[in-house]
Amino acid sequence: MAQPKFYLQPLAAAICMACYSASVFAEQQNTIVQTLAPIVATAHSGNDANGLIVRADPKQPIQPIPASDGADYLQSIMGFSSIKNGGTNGDVTFRGMFGSRIKILADGTENLGACPNRMDAPTSYISPESYDRISVIKGPQTVQYANTGSAATVIFEREAEKLNHDKPYRGQASVLMGSYGRLDHNIEAAVGDEKKYIRLNANRSVSDSYKDGDGKTVPSDWQRWNADLALGWTPDENTWIELTGGKADGEAVYAGREMDGTQFARESLGLRFEKKNVTDVIKKIEGQVNYSYNDHVMDNFHLRTPPMVEMNHGGMLMEMPNPSEMQVTRRTLNSRLAMTSEWNKWNLITGVDAQFNKHGGSMSSPTMPTMNVPFSSDMRFQSYGAFGELSYQLSEQNKLVTGARVDQVKIDALKLNDSRSETLPSTFIRLESQHPEHDAKTYIGLGYVERMPDYWELFSTAHGNPGTVNAFNGIDTEKTLQLDLGYQHEHGALSSWVSAYAGLINDYILMSYDMHSMPGMMSHGKTVGAKNVDATIAGAEAGIGYQLTDHLQADISAMYAWGENTTDNKPLPQISPLEGRVNLRYVQDQYTLGALWRVVDSQNRISQDQGNIVGYDLGESSGFGTLSLNGTYHIRDGVDLSVGIDNVLDKTYSEHLNKAGSAGFGFAADEQFNNIGRNYWARVSMKF
Repeated sequence: MAQPKFYLQPLAAAICMACYSASVFAEQQNTIVQTLAPIVATAHSGNDANGLIVRADPKQPIQPIPASDGADYLQSIMGFSSIKNGGTNGDVTFRGMFGSRIKILADGTENLGACPNRMDAPTSYISPESYDRISVIKGPQTVQYANTGSAATVIFEREAEKLNHDKPYRGQASVLMGSYGRLDHNIEAAVGDEKKYIRLNANRSVSDSYKDGDGKTVPSDWQRWNADLALGWTPDENTWIELTGGKADGEAVYAGREMDGTQFARESLGLRFEKKNVTDVIKKIEGQVNYSYNDHVMDNFHLRTPPMVEMNHGGMLMEMPNPSEMQVTRRTLNSRLAMTSEWNKWNLITGVDAQFNKHGGSMSSPTMPTMNVPFSSDMRFQSYGAFGELSYQLSEQNKLVTGARVDQVKIDALKLNDSRSETLPSTFIRLESQHPEHDAKTYIGLGYVERMPDYWELFSTAHGNPGTVNAFNGIDTEKTLQLDLGYQHEHGALSSWVSAYAGLINDYILMSYDMHSMPGMMSHGKTVGAKNVDATIAGAEAGIGYQLTDHLQADISAMYAWGENTTDNKPLPQISPLEGRVNLRYVQDQYTLGALWRVVDSQNRISQDQGNIVGYDLGESSGFGTLSLNGTYHIRDGVDLSVGIDNVLDKTYSEHLNKAGSAGFGFAADEQFNNIGRNYWARVSMKF
């Protein structure tokens, strides 16, 4: 696989030059800048919008080992878990919800991926460190984005550059080395002035297969790279126009799949603008158009030995390799136009948006020509939406926020020569309050959203509801009514927070894995079917922190999700168990030391052979606990060293949300693969 090389020597030279430039500039200005050592992030608590929104700095090192993709990073935020495939490209869940119930946006746009089994989930195309901020809006509490997520909206954001003649450049870079051949390079550099800039974000990550706590190798190696270029124009302080383009590729071995990902090619192009202070009332007009093309290839022979099959050769049965390959693509065009208005105590955001995407694929098998399928398109999707989100300052302490949107969605099933259209409303209302006398903030909100079945639910399933011909016309839209509330308190050395929710879901789309009979098709084990059921969900995330001394901090956080299929009186499947994290930090000006104890309960609320398009409940799971240690050292202004040891005690364990291992790698039926054992890592980062 062709990819750009970011070698250690040039990067080291760049670090040295940057450090030298920074020190010379400081000496010339006769100034001394006091910079503290960074803290390795182990959990995040929401402190915006009264705890409703969690914000994270993806450039800050995290533990376990800094993330290789978006799913890796989101797992450090309470409420998120991930269904693991191997070493990278897991698929996130939030509060037990999965797939398009979680809206994933990068710079305001959506890249959906192409694999019919979500081998290339949206987060697999995201390199977290190349973004400036991650925001998570919990629950259906915003209507600003197309086909709003019912569980959460996740936004990876980059900001406009702020350069000038005194500082015409800025940048940062990092190198990470870890056990099992892990090596990451990340670089971000921008040059320009007050009116224009050019920015490069580039990264590369590689790793070998890891070993579990018993010393057994788990096939999980990967290599990936991303490169994004931005050209910005800021003719005045109120205007921003940016043109972006990017490419990426990678490959990954999956212990939990019968095929590996041998290509994750991405191409993207975008144009966005922002105009502030248009009038006394119109505070901002913003718009963007984004195009992305994903070309994904999966096979069972490039990165592993292909399976053997009995073939009739000259009247004799012979064991022969059976390689097979599938290519899938998706082209997506997103557009959005929004306006922010303010007058007196009112704030109103209105806008329109649209999305068009087209999916296609092919299949080939040299030994079984009857399985060969030429490339063809199977799905065309289009949606148009309009929204309004209004805030009103009721008093100095209380604010009311409400919003509504409507989406018109049409999906064409090209191979079925069929189509379906839906009109999808969504709305919410929320009260946010501040309580200065108690140093506290609270919020309570009620949201309703209707969700169109996504590509995977419509096209990767063998059937729909009983009595229907297929899943395309046999699954109803999903309707979620959810109450969200939260509390945040900070007084002296003590801080605490909690976010809780309870919801009713009508026509929840449930996946069941059975030995389905497919006309004209050979049986290859369990296949997935979909049906609608009614469900009830509830849960919470909470944390408490205490400043023990001037230098010693401790905090405890926990998350719990619960779901019930009320139609069948069974638990909802694929919900992660109760999890707690205990974090202890010693903080000095020059260095920090930290310990993270992660404790996960057993999960006995399961629904056998039911789940989502990626995984299903295989059985009850055991609890476990892991201990990790970390430290950082502030070497000099702009240069920091972070080190860590994950799973210090070398525990052998597997997550509840984990796929069964592939038989091609010697795993028994329904045997889950284990997580990584003891893992050492070190990261050097610098800013210039």
